[in-house]
Amino acid sequence: MTFDQQNLLNFLDIATESVLAAGAVLEDLYGKLKAIAEKGRPGDLVTEADKKAESIILDIIARHCPDHAILAEESGYLGDQTANPYLWAIDPLDGTTNYAHGYPVACVSVGLMIAGIPQVGAIYNPFRQELFRGAKGLGATLNRRPIRVSQTTSLEKSLLVSGFAYDRRETLDNNYAEFCHLTHLTQGVRRSGSAALDLADVACGRLEGYWERGIKAWDIVAGVVILEEAGGMVTSYDNHSLDIQSGRILATNGLIHQELSQSLLYSADWFTGFLDKKLN
Repeated sequence: MTFDQQNLLNFLDIATESVLAAGAVLEDLYGKLKAIAEKGRPGDLVTEADKKAESIILDIIARHCPDHAILAEESGYLGDQTANPYLWAIDPLDGTTNYAHGYPVACVSVGLMIAGIPQVGAIYNPFRQELFRGAKGLGATLNRRPIRVSQTTSLEKSLLVSGFAYDRRETLDNNYAEFCHLTHLTQGVRRSGSAALDLADVACGRLEGYWERGIKAWDIVAGVVILEEAGGMVTSYDNHSLDIQSGRILATNGLIHQELSQSLLYSADWFTGFLDKKLN
C-alpha cells in the first residue's frame, strides 16, 4: 500500500513536533524526579517524566489527527482502531531505567503505522540533541542530514547492540545465550537500554546490527522506518517478515543480516555446549 508523499511529510512533521516537545519535558525533569514506581515486573519503571511527556504527545496528535488511533506505552490503546488505518505508536521515554538513575541514554519515539505498516518515524535524544526522522520512500535523516547504514560486510568485524526483557528472571528464553554467543563472534555487543536509540544507531552506521526479544510496538515502529529508509533491513529472528506484535526483532545494515540470523538461531545450542565445557 502506498500513500501520498505530502501526507507522509505532514505526518512526519507531527511526529517531529511531538518528540521535540516531549524531549523538552525530559530535559526539564532530568535529575529532578520526585516519584519513581514499578509497573509490575521488577525494573519496569515509570516516572512523572514518562507521564507528562506522553500527555504532551497525545495532545499534539489529537490536535492534528483527532480521528487517528493511538498505542501509547503508559495509556495503552486510545481511539477506534477499526475506523481508519492510522495507528500512532508512542514511547514518551524509551530508556526510563537509565533516566531514573541519571544515566543520560534515553529518547522519545513516535511512529505511525498505516494499515499495519510502519510508515513514519521520529526519535529525539535530548541529551545529544539528535533528531532522527524517516518516512517511507522519503529517506532518513539525523538533524536533517541524510544518513545511511554502515558498509561492514562480516559479523566478525561488526559492533552489535541488544537488550534484555523485564521477564528475564522468569524465563530461560532471556537472550543471555544469544548475547554471550555473539560477543564471541563480533567486535563487541553493547546494551544501551533504549530500543529506539539502538535502531537509530544502526541506521546512521554507528552499529551494524540489533536484536531483541520482549519489545513492544511503541519501542520500534519509528526506528523500523528510519532504519529501512537508511538502507537497513528488519525481519524476525529467522529472516522472515517482521511481526510487530511478536516482541522479537532483528535489524541490521543488511550486509550481515543472513549471518546474524543464522547465529541467533544457533546460539542456544552453542551456549549449552560452552557451559558443558566450562563445568566439566
